Amino acid sequence: MKGQLISGSPDRVFSGAALDSRVVSGGELFFALEGEQSDGHRFVADAASRGAVGAVVERLSEAALPDDFGLIRVPSTLEALYALTRHVRQAVPRQLVGVTGSAGKTTTKTLLAAMLAEEFSTASSQGNLNNLFGFPLSLLSIPDDSQWMVAEMGMSEPGELAGVSRLGRPDVVVLTNVAPAHLAAFGEVRAIAEAKAEIFEGLAEQGTVVANADDPEIVRITLRHRSRSGCRVAWWSAKGQAPGEEQPQLLVRSLECPVAGEPGSRFELWAGAESAELRLDLLGLHNVENCLAAATAAHLCGVSLEAIARAVEQVQAAPMRGVMVDLGVGARVYDDSYNSNPEAVARALTAAADIPAGRHWAILGEMLELGEGAETFHLEVGRRAASLGFDPVVGVGELARALVVGAGEKGVRTHWFATAAEAADAAEDEVRAEDLLLVKGSRGVGLEVVVERLRKDG
Repeated sequence: MKGQLISGSPDRVFSGAALDSRVVSGGELFFALEGEQSDGHRFVADAASRGAVGAVVERLSEAALPDDFGLIRVPSTLEALYALTRHVRQAVPRQLVGVTGSAGKTTTKTLLAAMLAEEFSTASSQGNLNNLFGFPLSLLSIPDDSQWMVAEMGMSEPGELAGVSRLGRPDVVVLTNVAPAHLAAFGEVRAIAEAKAEIFEGLAEQGTVVANADDPEIVRITLRHRSRSGCRVAWWSAKGQAPGEEQPQLLVRSLECPVAGEPGSRFELWAGAESAELRLDLLGLHNVENCLAAATAAHLCGVSLEAIARAVEQVQAAPMRGVMVDLGVGARVYDDSYNSNPEAVARALTAAADIPAGRHWAILGEMLELGEGAETFHLEVGRRAASLGFDPVVGVGELARALVVGAGEKGVRTHWFATAAEAADAAEDEVRAEDLLLVKGSRGVGLEVVVERLRKDG
């Protein structure tokens, strides 16, 4: 890290890294980053009191610290974080998968990590630690014996994913899809695809790309990269297709989604003469696609279809990412409140509409970072919700006014609220027996309060 040890033993061992003193649980090395909103140097003492074994700093302070607390002074704490990440990546993990896309990254990551764990010591990035700050924390916290790491790699502006990929140097890259997300930063979907293509910049020389053959933009950037680098490409496709004369690595047959009217799916996976039946408890066809992407990568890495099937049976939806919540009296909430964009909400609406219920209705928060086309996207989402039978359709947030207008054009009941708290108040009065309520919105809307309120009341 080009640093100088100011205090503490050079033999001290740390078990992870932290940028926020509040998340220190013991054994971490704290990096005092200086940001626009806060200066990490102010919280070195707090990190020490919570159990950090040392801190990487640019300057010293007068705060009292334990005698054995390690202090390393460096020219730049951010560059030190990156330097240490690159150093550790030389040995741990032995191999790494980077997963990116506009939707489905977290679920694909979770499924793939479970599949690889059937055969290998496997770690994965935690939560949404997928950017230039989060990825280093994930890598520096994995066990030393990890043979594989599955890392979600995201971006919100040009150049960010390239930086994450160069830090991670993935041996395998998995591409889920390209959809309108972060349009305020990119302007058009094609530009988003180019930003996703930045993940190739860190791909190992003999690396493999696992790509969605059903997405034209993914196909375009993958074929271009292969022509330049000669990398190996394995296609996955829910439609059983691949570019030109090529074939997808795996085929899906006998698909049932949902299963007997209940959330989840059942299908067969085929790889030549090898096959296995999978039962996936995650809701919707889009999760079958996420599973297929993960299974294609896992099979390439040496995991049998039987082991893949065992792993899939154990995977449950992450909190706020497609969880079915039982409220009693037959009423349920499909909680997909973590985040939203036009493609993701369209998938959630379709998945929820396929589940039998006495009534389908939706509370949909505004979709942020869509740029100049935001009003049109919200209008289309409202129309789609109404066309799929959601009634009423509730919009939350200023941009969701257009969503409510779009739904109203189709003749369904609509409501609009400025805040999630107001929507939660209304939901308590609206929910009925045998309802299926979809709750989805951008992270900044905070629609999880709706689910929390209904769960408490139920």
